[in-house]
Amino acid sequence: MQKHGQKGVFQKVGESLYRYSSNRVYYARIKVGGKEIKRSLGTTDPTLARRNLAALKDELRQIDRSQGRMTLAELAERYLQTVQHQKPKTVERKTFIVGRIKSDWPTGKLTQVGKIRPSDVDLWLSRYHFGSASRNLFIECIKAIFALAIRDRIIAVSAAAHLRYAKREKPIRPTPTYEEFKAIIADVRRQPFNADAEDSADFLEFLGLAGLGQAEASSLTRADVDFDAGRFITFRHKTSRGFAVPIFPQLRPLLERLCEEKANSDRVFKVRNAKKALASACRRLGLPPFSQRSLRRMFITRAIEKGVDVKVIADWQGHRDGGKLILDTYSHVQPVHSRRMAQLMTDDQTENVVEFATNATA
Repeated sequence: MQKHGQKGVFQKVGESLYRYSSNRVYYARIKVGGKEIKRSLGTTDPTLARRNLAALKDELRQIDRSQGRMTLAELAERYLQTVQHQKPKTVERKTFIVGRIKSDWPTGKLTQVGKIRPSDVDLWLSRYHFGSASRNLFIECIKAIFALAIRDRIIAVSAAAHLRYAKREKPIRPTPTYEEFKAIIADVRRQPFNADAEDSADFLEFLGLAGLGQAEASSLTRADVDFDAGRFITFRHKTSRGFAVPIFPQLRPLLERLCEEKANSDRVFKVRNAKKALASACRRLGLPPFSQRSLRRMFITRAIEKGVDVKVIADWQGHRDGGKLILDTYSHVQPVHSRRMAQLMTDDQTENVVEFATNATA
């Protein structure tokens, strides 16, 4: 192997294995598909050098040399074709990120995929000043692109493997009090020139009294409601799972009125979304711009403050985590819940405990 500058020479010490005399670092020299590949093995230890050489040969055997000239732009386009089945908004977002890859990649969009270094990925991300949520979307997309290249045997190691997702800060989302909720519903009902005022008020009131989201409420039919069993069945669109919700005492009068004279196939609500009515009411009342999700948060906060067990609330929400998500999300009410539970730790008999007779023969 030829000399490297004037300071040292490469000395062959084994098959495909060389050592540079000046710093004693080991290097690999391998021919694959008629092409010579030279690479530092990053060590001065001979045993480790042989292991790294074997790993490098393994890596290179996995690569399909026929695709060696594929550019980053071509790979990104191939990736976009694989996500077209996803939701339109998701496809739109990923298309935007791919566009940024093509226009802003440090070494250009025509860089061969096999020649992209981890530092190139870092330089690309450093061009943007965005929050943790946007950064994570960019990282997710570039990781998926290189993962596709690995599956197709274009490369053996992802140049984005070192990236770590940014920790997202928990936003402070406005949540109405129960009194503000009642004022909002009353204000929506009072609008005389809005033909949908009553329907919108019913919809919003249901969200707050049942603790459900807009998608679950809008899909509810008369057949889903069982007054005799004291529950209704709904479908959590986010997790694609059905679950049962009790007909709470605060909810029953509204639900009975809404279901009156409806056929089983009829939808309970005439509107599928009441966000405009909610926004207008908040503006008229001088309240923060509460969203329809805010009403679910109000329900959960109120339930926790009333002492309802968090696991039970999680069941009402269709969660399977035993309440972990609720306690993580609603940390502002944890002290209230904790103090209430602490009151149960007493030697005195609590009022809500029922004693059962002990059968000595059992």
